[in-house]
Amino acid sequence: MPSALPVRLLIIVPAWNEEQTLPSVIAEIQAALPDADILVVNDGSTDRTVEVARAAGATVLDLPINLGVGGAMRAGYKYALRASYEATVQLDADGQHDPGEVMTLFTKMQASNADVVIGARFAGKGEYATRGPRRWTMKLLAVTLSRVARTRLTDTTSGFKACNRTAIRLFAANYPAEYLGDTVESLVIAARAGLTVRQVGVGMRPRAGGRPSHSPIKAAVFLGRAVLALVIALSRPTEPLAAEVQS
Repeated sequence: MPSALPVRLLIIVPAWNEEQTLPSVIAEIQAALPDADILVVNDGSTDRTVEVARAAGATVLDLPINLGVGGAMRAGYKYALRASYEATVQLDADGQHDPGEVMTLFTKMQASNADVVIGARFAGKGEYATRGPRRWTMKLLAVTLSRVARTRLTDTTSGFKACNRTAIRLFAANYPAEYLGDTVESLVIAARAGLTVRQVGVGMRPRAGGRPSHSPIKAAVFLGRAVLALVIALSRPTEPLAAEVQS
């Protein structure tokens, strides 16, 4: 059943060559969240991503080159800021994120007075599992970022994320475009700016189609790049405090 939204909400869907999955993803968002607006950020796709997104009824922000998820999301946050949205939710174009869980994120945001809420795969809900180097890496990231954010985080690489107006303003100016910057580094930026970060358990689904950004064969590479991303994030200077961001 559709749910009434507590705020003016923009669903941001970064998409790179996702013509196969986008129509069903957009239809599912419209069914679950009829009052939300949908922005597809086309990240330099070479297929019909733009055409199918517009045909499905979404607004499209068409980037001329591929910037990666971080660059696409930064463009989305800039759009949300200029259009005066009160909140955003990042929802992937591959069908893994369930639009029906968006209200779960907002319930947690309101209950904890949070600025950023992560939809976490490893928080007691769903059957999503990892193994090997990827699992070890995620545990290392979770332990480290839990200390930075001063809250228990179990899934720091989740792209399913809700932000309020304060976080939108911060991310429109500071969202990192590097590999894993959209997840790991963005959480460091938010925590160091004084924002409150929380998580809530959600169920995740298998990809409905398209190409994954990395294959299981590259799990060991993921370990090295994730650690590097964490080191870079922790070495960067502190961003403005939340009070300054709100002005």
